[in-house]
Amino acid sequence: MARPDNALPIAVFDSGVGGLTVLHECLVSLPHEDFVYLGDTARFPYGDRSADELREFALELAGLLLADGAKLLVVACNSATAAALPALREELVDRVPVVGVVGPESRLAASVTRNSRVGLLATPATVASDAYARALAEAAPEVELHAVASAELAPLIQTGDEIDQAVVDCVEAACAPLKAASVDTVILGCTHYPLVRPVLQRCLGRDVEIVSSGQAIADEVEHALDAAGLAADPGRRGAYRFLASGATDDFRRQGIRFLQLPIDEVRHVEVALPRERSVA
Repeated sequence: MARPDNALPIAVFDSGVGGLTVLHECLVSLPHEDFVYLGDTARFPYGDRSADELREFALELAGLLLADGAKLLVVACNSATAAALPALREELVDRVPVVGVVGPESRLAASVTRNSRVGLLATPATVASDAYARALAEAAPEVELHAVASAELAPLIQTGDEIDQAVVDCVEAACAPLKAASVDTVILGCTHYPLVRPVLQRCLGRDVEIVSSGQAIADEVEHALDAAGLAADPGRRGAYRFLASGATDDFRRQGIRFLQLPIDEVRHVEVALPRERSVA
């Protein structure tokens, strides 16, 4: 791999604003690094799209980000990671390291479970991919994975300005099979879910460990930068900027809630919109 410039930013993309929960952890853990974040809000949500479509989206977004220059790529979207991470790594093997959310979360869950029963709450696309099942089997073959797919929860979180009864009802319905399976650890397999972590924790109980991608990815990014010799000078103060494929005002309004830090400006980027889905 040709070594990128240490001064380049770390590029992050997600289906919408949910990946800002990952970016938040990276900004806190790596304040000396620069970041550029691309939210594909024009094509949100990703959770019910096909694997082929998600691979096309991921390769397109990676190309847009790397065209502006980046030293590492973070796929903050769980659905895109599950569908496209191998293709991205193959495509970019000579350009930049690529970090996805599935492996780090799975390894963290395997390390904290006490009864070897791990739950997964994710979108239908992520659950159908079996990516977490494979990653957990590699990290800890003895662990049982109990997966629950929710197509409704991420859109409810992204569009809502506050946690209402609809969100609570959706969380309780999704958590019911996890509680029945007596899991002691639950992976939040969507970057939107940390925003309702208190609701999830109350429903699951305090004895259940919740694993989110933010804490796992920040450590993985730091390790990847150190391994590749790409870390920025720790004495500097990093910057961050934002791109969105949809309405920039909407991204900024929603994004501040997810990032919990200021967002001053969002630049619009064009993406290839998917074909209209046929209605039966």
